[in-house]
This record gives sequence, structure tokens and C-alpha cells, in this order.
Amino acid sequence: MANRHLSRSVVLQSLFEWDFWGEHAPDVAEVIARNAKEFAPGLTDIAFVEDLIRGVIAKKPELDTIIEKAAPDWPIDKISPVDRNVLRLGLYELLFADRGEVPAKVAINEAIELAKTFGGDTSGRFVNGVLGAVYKELGEPGKDAQPAKKKIADVPFEQMPVQHLGGAVVYARDGSGADATVYLAFVHDVFGHWTLSKGKIIGDTDPADGTVSKVMEEIGLKVKIKADLGGNEYVANDPELGKIRKQVHYYLAEAKFGELTLAKKPGLDDAKWFKLADILELNFYNDILPIVTKAITILSEEKK
Repeated sequence: MANRHLSRSVVLQSLFEWDFWGEHAPDVAEVIARNAKEFAPGLTDIAFVEDLIRGVIAKKPELDTIIEKAAPDWPIDKISPVDRNVLRLGLYELLFADRGEVPAKVAINEAIELAKTFGGDTSGRFVNGVLGAVYKELGEPGKDAQPAKKKIADVPFEQMPVQHLGGAVVYARDGSGADATVYLAFVHDVFGHWTLSKGKIIGDTDPADGTVSKVMEEIGLKVKIKADLGGNEYVANDPELGKIRKQVHYYLAEAKFGELTLAKKPGLDDAKWFKLADILELNFYNDILPIVTKAITILSEEKK
């Protein structure tokens, strides 16, 4: 049986060269033949290599659109050439390959390994985050050997189903009295942003109670709701419902200062405490910044 990982390495190197030269790129067959001879002498699975690279090139506009949606803060031309082409390759296999030959998890894992081998220190994590986000939006096909879900037509914004979530600006005081230092806890996502701990509110659960539960689940802290911070709304894709409106209600919540334990969740890679003075240096999403600012204002007024 041919070494598919080696074949994918040749595909990546060929895509990299094709991408580098742009409109002046040599014939694809010539690039593949040269790279196969140099990096994989004796490779017998040339047909797989050719089909894969031609498929990626044919679907490039669609693949780039998906990448930009999954990583909105990374325009396609700002992503490193290696990471960009690993993502194209991985997404192509994830979305268009025969699932029987290339299961979704195989497509993702192969892309991550390529990123680690040929990319930079953070390439594996970045590729994992983008492909993981797309995989989740697809409904994690193949996870439980379930049949593929049918595509659902878009509906107007007003008719989209609404999903309710609860989140919190979590704070703690280290010390006592006027000398106490105030810290805020944030989680970090694979796209480079610090954001707030949040989760879906199930059924008729009180939003505040649900938020307390989700914070405990995500970062391992028992919190007490202290103030209502309002909310925001954004549109996301659900594998069953199509586009949905996610409405997030945020609270200011107090916890004891202690170790944060980040749950294993797709898209998150860190959780940390920060002093109030250090908050301005952090990279937040635009819709999160007003929530954090309101929380800091409340905390500052309490100290007066």
C-alpha cells in the first residue's frame, strides 16, 4: 500500500511552489514529477498526488473563502504560505474527498502533521484550530458513524433559530482590603484572541444559574454572579439547523483566586488570570471589548 503521508508531503511541496509562482507557475504535472523525484523517489502513488493537487487547485476559491470565515482575523494573504496550503489541502480532503477512503479525522490529523513538519512553531495549533472549527460546523461527520447531514437552505435573519448562551467576566481578589489585587480570568482561542468563558444555556435554565455552571465546566471555578453586563448576538452555522442567531448574556462573576483548569474544548488553548493594569495589552474581539470595559468600570467604582 502506498505511503499516503509521503504522497501528501509531495502535494504540499508542489502546492507551495505553485502558490509561490502564481500566474507564472510551471505546469502542475512538471512540478509534481520534479518534487516526487527529489523528495519521494520510488513513489508509486502518483495518481493520488495528481488527483489531490488538481482538486485543491480547482476548489481554491471555495477553500480560501472557508479559511477566511473560519479565521476572520487572518486574511488569506497574511497566512504563511506553508500554513495556507496545508489548510487548503486539509480542507479539500475534509470537504471533498471520499469519506470511505479519507475519514474526516484522518484529513485533519494528516494536515496537522504536515503543518508541524513544514511550518513554524505554532503552525500545528493554528491548522488544528481552523480545521477543527470547520469540522465542528459540519457536525463532526463520521464521529459516531452517522450518515451525512443534508444541507439546509439559508433563511432571513429574522427567521433564524435563536440559541441562548451565558458567559461571564470572572474576577477575583488576591489579598484583602485596600491592598487586594484584582484579577480577571480569560480563555484564549486558537485564532489568537482572549475572550470570555461561556456556554449554551439548556432549556428553561435560568441564564445566571446556567452561566455559573458553564464557567465551572470550562475553567474549573465556582463563581457567584455580582452584576448583569448585558449581551451581544452573532450568527453561526449549526449542522442541523443551518444559520442560527447566538444570543449571549454576560455577567460579572466573582471567584476565589486560584488555579484555572481549562476544559478540553475545540478552539480553546489556554486560560489565565490578568491584573487589571494588563488588560489593555490583550487582543479581544470587538464585541467582547465593551463587555469587559463595563466590568472593569464596575470593579473600579467598588474600590472608590
